[in-house]
Amino acid sequence: MKDFFKYVAATVVGLILFFVVIGIFGAMSIVGMIASSEATKNVKDNSVFVLNLSGAMSERSESSIRDQVMGQTAGAIGLEDVLKAIEKAKDNEKIKGIYIESGMFAPDTYAGLQEIRNALLDFKKSGKWIVSYGDNYTQATYYLASVADKIFLNPQGQVSWQGMASQPYFLKDLMAKFGVKMQLAKVGAYKSAPEMFTADKMSDPNREQVTAYVQGIWNNILKAVSESRKISVEALNQYADNVITFTDPKNYVAYKFVDKLIYADEVKGEVKKMLKIDDDKNINQLSLADMANVKKKNSDGEQIAVYYAYGDIVDNESGGLFNTGGHLIQSGVVCKDLEGLMNDEDVKAVVIRVNSGGGSAYASEQIWRSVKLLKAKKPVVISMGGMAASGGYYISCIADYIFAEPTTLTGSIGIFGMFPDVSNLLTQKLGVKFDEVKTNKNAGFGSLARPFNEEEMSYLNAYIDRGYDLFRSRVAEGRKMSVEDVEKIAQGHVWLGQDALKIKLVDQLGDLDEAIAKAAELAKLKEYYPAYYPGKADWITQLMNETKSKGSYLDEHMRMLLGELYEPFMLLKNIDKHNAIQARVPFSLNIK
Repeated sequence: MKDFFKYVAATVVGLILFFVVIGIFGAMSIVGMIASSEATKNVKDNSVFVLNLSGAMSERSESSIRDQVMGQTAGAIGLEDVLKAIEKAKDNEKIKGIYIESGMFAPDTYAGLQEIRNALLDFKKSGKWIVSYGDNYTQATYYLASVADKIFLNPQGQVSWQGMASQPYFLKDLMAKFGVKMQLAKVGAYKSAPEMFTADKMSDPNREQVTAYVQGIWNNILKAVSESRKISVEALNQYADNVITFTDPKNYVAYKFVDKLIYADEVKGEVKKMLKIDDDKNINQLSLADMANVKKKNSDGEQIAVYYAYGDIVDNESGGLFNTGGHLIQSGVVCKDLEGLMNDEDVKAVVIRVNSGGGSAYASEQIWRSVKLLKAKKPVVISMGGMAASGGYYISCIADYIFAEPTTLTGSIGIFGMFPDVSNLLTQKLGVKFDEVKTNKNAGFGSLARPFNEEEMSYLNAYIDRGYDLFRSRVAEGRKMSVEDVEKIAQGHVWLGQDALKIKLVDQLGDLDEAIAKAAELAKLKEYYPAYYPGKADWITQLMNETKSKGSYLDEHMRMLLGELYEPFMLLKNIDKHNAIQARVPFSLNIK
């Protein structure tokens, strides 16, 4: 028997040692793969940067340690990565051109596309070329591809071209089927976010502003494509009215939309012509991931911090009503980060890159305070991405200088509070009974047993009014305007960047690079370089986070499974977790 236990013990110890050794080798393999992926890329002569436009696009890439180990790409293309890659391709003498490969591409906003398109136009100024190929072009990808010297299309392909539309959906009747309705307190005739829950169609003020910004974005697209392809705006509108998406592909050549119909296997030959190399030679291709490891030009001088703040503005990680699984601007984290930049003597100025439709009014106020404290020590410039509206504008308005893209959605100075009434669900649908004993008249305030009464709603409306007054005063202070002048452009009104410039909500139209240059000017720097924050977590932290939660992995699959229904599903799932006061635009503008 003693020998039996001895052998069992030896076996257990052997297994433990085996798994320890396997774990060590596994960790070494992970480190090796990550180090390999981060190694500097040597660029060969006659190289081509291949910009694959497929999947979603977000402000920054969200790739994780799991993606790298499993050889997967990030769930979304990072706008930051694309812009850096184009700049590197422009500056690298061995990279001769860019090849755009069009796929099913879903940008989060057209302002982001506008930045990429402008970067591509700047790339062409270096004397280098751009060619594009697609089996099919979406309207978004064609907008980008239209900058190319040559546009190729599959002989059986399509170019989607039918104009733009916004089709918001409304959940009031759906919630009523479950015995739930929203009680609303809001300020701002144009504050349209609550309409999804309280109405069955757009209000007249909301229809007015949506019409204005959808038409404004479309006009920018028309102007850009017209200039690049030498097609009149009138003709482009006529083609959209006729839905040329379904025309004979040969007509795209006649309409000047594309230069040639070729198959995918013929593209290499066309690229070799642009490179002026023989058919028997290979093309040196660089992907977006490769470009991340291409050495950039040496940067000298002082540091300008570029801090990314994008997603819903929330009090904490749990998010709230409008948190549908994306990146979050957590007030506690952001305030701590900005304090760190404020106290970092190496940072001479800060550019805050904002891409947010807002969120918690309380969280927005805390971030506003941190930006103000930061501004007292060093210049602060805002670079607005696709959206910097409501809470997104709240955290921006105190900066020294504000840049926006022409198609940025901004403004929306207004707030609201939504409080779900589930009493009908509980009492009528589920048969729950309530009774009550109370010491004071309003001791039962917020009870699940009934909706708010008239007096209780008056308290809530006064609370919301105070929040709106505070928001207006913050804008007035930051933009050096009177509260009365702010009120004329407030009321929750959403403005395009090009219109916000006219009413002094922003100072200049321009991209991130221009914002960085302005920050350098304000800091009186002759030589400078950008440093990007917050930095990505080290691989050990990422690995620990992956083992703690499967939420992000499951979230990706839920998005794939539910498609367009994912966001309303998450919306209803989190209906009881929102902050009482919200400063935000609708979580999904549904612009197509």
